[in-house]
Amino acid sequence: MARTKDPAIRSLLIERAAQMLRMREPVTLRSLVAGTGVSTMAVYTYFGGMDGLWKAMRQEGFTRLAAKLEAVSMSADPVRDLAALGAAYLSNALAAPDLYRVMFDAGFELEDAAAADETLHCLVVAVERAKAAGRFRSDVDPLELATQSWAIGHGLASLVVTGPLPHRALAHGVPMLTALFTSSGDDHDRCRQSVELGWRPGTSRRQ
Repeated sequence: MARTKDPAIRSLLIERAAQMLRMREPVTLRSLVAGTGVSTMAVYTYFGGMDGLWKAMRQEGFTRLAAKLEAVSMSADPVRDLAALGAAYLSNALAAPDLYRVMFDAGFELEDAAAADETLHCLVVAVERAKAAGRFRSDVDPLELATQSWAIGHGLASLVVTGPLPHRALAHGVPMLTALFTSSGDDHDRCRQSVELGWRPGTSRRQ
């Protein structure tokens, strides 16, 4: 009879690996389990080996991101919501910078390849809502604009969370998104107000 796997052990090993990355410690089979109370065999039991662990860490990063995006409450202002989704993306990166780094390590496949696509899909839906509300021009490609929005959020996250810029640099998201959305047809002043309402990284999105 197969032994039931304990999800707590799986989470423990993922968190331990993330902590080691944060401390810039080499993550090896033995160093990973040292002091955890589990054996090296647990890495094979739960992940099939170290490669499986990295896959699981990538997946965990996208799982947490999906939860952050899901927590964004939609309002009557779709442009505000687009900015709020970007803020949630940054909030997720700030909360788990080590998992954020691993999320985009394409050297290891995701356990669920659709997870990354779902992230972009949330933005596409928000852009479609903004088009339907008349905020963006009818010729705007939702996928293209969503990708551009993601690029802004990802660029800021990479430079602040894993790079050289201070936390206050996240404020650059407001003029950058305002310029992008204005070029897509939105009124500048109205757009700026909407973006400012949504762009609050690190804060709870539900009222």
